[in-house]
Amino acid sequence: MDTINDFGFKQKKYMPVFPKANGKTTVYIEGYPCEDDEPMSATDFHGEQINTLADQFKRYFAINELVHIAVDSFIYYSEGDTTKCVAPDIYIVFGVAKYPLRRSFYTWAEGTAPVTVFEFLSDATAHQDRTEKVGVYLNDIGVQEYFIHQPELKKPAEFRGWRRDPSSGIVEMEPDAEGGLFSEALNLYFRCEEQHRTHVRLLRPYLPDGTPIPTSMEEQHLKEAAEARAETAEARAETAEARAEEEALRRQQAEAELEKLRAQMAQLQR
Repeated sequence: MDTINDFGFKQKKYMPVFPKANGKTTVYIEGYPCEDDEPMSATDFHGEQINTLADQFKRYFAINELVHIAVDSFIYYSEGDTTKCVAPDIYIVFGVAKYPLRRSFYTWAEGTAPVTVFEFLSDATAHQDRTEKVGVYLNDIGVQEYFIHQPELKKPAEFRGWRRDPSSGIVEMEPDAEGGLFSEALNLYFRCEEQHRTHVRLLRPYLPDGTPIPTSMEEQHLKEAAEARAETAEARAETAEARAEEEALRRQQAEAELEKLRAQMAQLQR
């Protein structure tokens, strides 16, 4: 099976199933600021991680029109209180229209909360990310899962995740032997990969069977490889066809020569 087609089959197989939210797509509500003076990412390491993972999510969930993925935009979670807002590095919402894009996300208007949130640790926010944000995201907003990750390779590795448990409240996820964590909400496995050229510890998503979700560059390479294989197969088929035609011509010539000899022998026998 072709690699790209094989991934497309798995993509449909492992895509989460969820209901449509009961709210309304809301681009902007007057009186709720959608910008602040904070930079989008603290460092190039964070920018590389955020852009890469967000791109992977957007391409992976592109087949479902009810998945909204946002980067560094406000989530307002208490109607009438503009102080009740956060701006995660990446968050994913199930059950709401992918488009149009929003200025901010309003949980009461859309009728749901993000299913998963990702924060990438920086010196300025790391303490909050590890402590108070856990309760804000999982308890106050109602997010199902929350992950934090340190993308800068020269800093100590840290990848942790929490989820809401109906019986136990907030539970920290147990990593596997490779330090990876499985997201039940997204039905994806996450593991870190060290990128020594860029000095980024890249958090990467995998399908439940271990198939990696490719980056844009990797996907392009897969397409180019598939096209090269197709061209090679086509060239081989054309070569085989040419050889078959050449062989058929030789047979025709041999049969014609044999027929000519038979005719000459028949004349001699007369």
